[in-house]
Amino acid sequence: MSELITAELVDLDLSAETKSEAARSLAGRMVSAGRVTDLDGFLADVAAREAQMPTGLDGGIGIPHCRSEHVAAPTLAFGRSRRGIDFGAADGPADLVFLIAAPAGADDDHLTILSSLARRLMDPGFTDALRAEADPAVAAALIRGEDAPATAPEPEEAPEEETAGPTTEQASEPFRIVAVTSCPTGIAHTYMAAESLEAAARTQGVVLDVETQGSAGFERLDPAVIAAADAVIWAHDVDVREKGRFAGKPVVDTGVKAGINRPAELIAEARAKAGRGEISGIAEDGAGQADGTDGSAGSSGHFGVRLRTYLMSGVSYMVPFVAAGGLLIALSFAIGGYEIAGAKSVADHFVWGEAASWAALLNQIGTAAFGFLVPVLAGYIAYGMADRPALVPGFVGGAIALTIDAGFLGGLVAGLLAGASVMAIQRVKVHPTLRGIMPVLVIPLLASIAVGFLMFIVVGKPIASLQNALTEWLNGLSGSNAVILGVVLGLMMCFDMGGPLNKVAYAFAVGGLADPTPGSLKVMAAVMAAGMVPPLAMALATTLRRSLFTRTERENGRAAWVLGASFITEGAIPFAAADPLRVIPSVMAGGAVTGALSMAFGCTLRAPHGGVFVVPLIGEPFLYLLAIAVGTAVSTALVVALKGMRRAPDSNAHVDDGSAVAVAA
Repeated sequence: MSELITAELVDLDLSAETKSEAARSLAGRMVSAGRVTDLDGFLADVAAREAQMPTGLDGGIGIPHCRSEHVAAPTLAFGRSRRGIDFGAADGPADLVFLIAAPAGADDDHLTILSSLARRLMDPGFTDALRAEADPAVAAALIRGEDAPATAPEPEEAPEEETAGPTTEQASEPFRIVAVTSCPTGIAHTYMAAESLEAAARTQGVVLDVETQGSAGFERLDPAVIAAADAVIWAHDVDVREKGRFAGKPVVDTGVKAGINRPAELIAEARAKAGRGEISGIAEDGAGQADGTDGSAGSSGHFGVRLRTYLMSGVSYMVPFVAAGGLLIALSFAIGGYEIAGAKSVADHFVWGEAASWAALLNQIGTAAFGFLVPVLAGYIAYGMADRPALVPGFVGGAIALTIDAGFLGGLVAGLLAGASVMAIQRVKVHPTLRGIMPVLVIPLLASIAVGFLMFIVVGKPIASLQNALTEWLNGLSGSNAVILGVVLGLMMCFDMGGPLNKVAYAFAVGGLADPTPGSLKVMAAVMAAGMVPPLAMALATTLRRSLFTRTERENGRAAWVLGASFITEGAIPFAAADPLRVIPSVMAGGAVTGALSMAFGCTLRAPHGGVFVVPLIGEPFLYLLAIAVGTAVSTALVVALKGMRRAPDSNAHVDDGSAVAVAA
């Protein structure tokens, strides 16, 4: 552990305001210490891991972490923030930030040390000591375990007091649970969930054995222990290995963060399932599914969540190419007209003083950027599924999709096939001497062959036919059909304002830009216009009827002007969270109107983002602004009317409540 963190890797006054700033600040210390070789490359890997699942934990802790080829040695950097940094935890910002960096080929010993730290983060005495410490060297020593805080042993004393209470029957026959924990990286969440479940089990007098399926491999639970268990808990974000071992047992199937944040609830659910005699539908060969504890955690739901994460990973990496390429092409059309697309190569024909030459240059640069869209989409879908070894087969599959005219849909399928191929190959046990060349040679080679065969011979042509049918349908949209599509897209953009439905609509629109047609450009315009309505409507409502909103909402309203104009739909979330039954229907109605009008007006857009700042590059810009204005007015009128209907009874209730309080006092 002494090699992992030193005083120079500790910042007790971390000034960063966002998680990306915090990662950059702490990673900079790693670079200075010679632990990280490429700052930007490492931060890209951290961001990719963060995109899979937020790394914030209850209790004010953030643990951004990743495995990266840019890490020279396993390293930990620690930062303490006064104001707190949002890492996505349910209970608010994190003031303790641990940046964990592991080499792509880190050995088991190093990863075991990192996992032991993750377990210690669940000890309140340990975190309290870090919050109080003023010396970086002492803080580093605390983290290394050289000078543990005096309160650290408390969690082990508590179970002795708690277990004194159970009845004689409970003491003689304790409830037994076996658990499996795992996360995509297998460094932190895996072991923190295990520690959290173990601590909760001790306080309830439950015997719990955990199998951690982390990056350092896993040690299988004894079959006798599994056989004796009354129930099973899976807290995982990657597939549980060898599921058949748990056949015939009641199974609680959930995400790894639930294991960290809600261990007592999971244990109670396991006991309840056992009491009802429920058993999983898993066969001894591992086939079948377990019933989850909620819609997002079950095996089937869990796969759906992961599938959306894989797809959005690819889209998120593709968007910068769409943005740069689309804006360059739009600028070229603004300067040289649409005929500039047929200009000769500027490598052979370029005149410094001619506007047409500059327009052709911008167009050809943008076209080059667009050429990467489908390969990047496929490559990073595969990367999200199976990490770096999947990049090559993913990019190869994406390139084949372009070759056979399978377009955006072909890229989606190629990425999924590449990721699945790599995951299948990774399951094959190989001799230790071959492990070093597997991720850099064997896996990319075999997976590329598999993906190439499937794309060229098996699924490529059907997907290309489907892509062509979709393109023709979009190009043929007119009249009521176009308006209906605009209404649907508008409703999706405004229902959850940055949530899953919003992202699906946005991904559909951005995907169309991979192979732009008049129809796909109309879809992109409608999606962005509708997404601008919620924050703009809330900003206008707080300006016109200030008395209907709290002081905090009025302050948020001022910020919402800028957020809405910039196409940041999330600017309306504070209003929706405070009053969802009035705000959400209102903004959905306005978004639907805007989407319908944009489609009816035939507005087009080549850029995936930008809001009003790309209006000069929009087809039919004045009608586009009119569509946004009308939708904003509709939403504003509805939310003001609905809140106004509530005001009178609420005011009376408030007076009555106040009187009651006064009398009670």
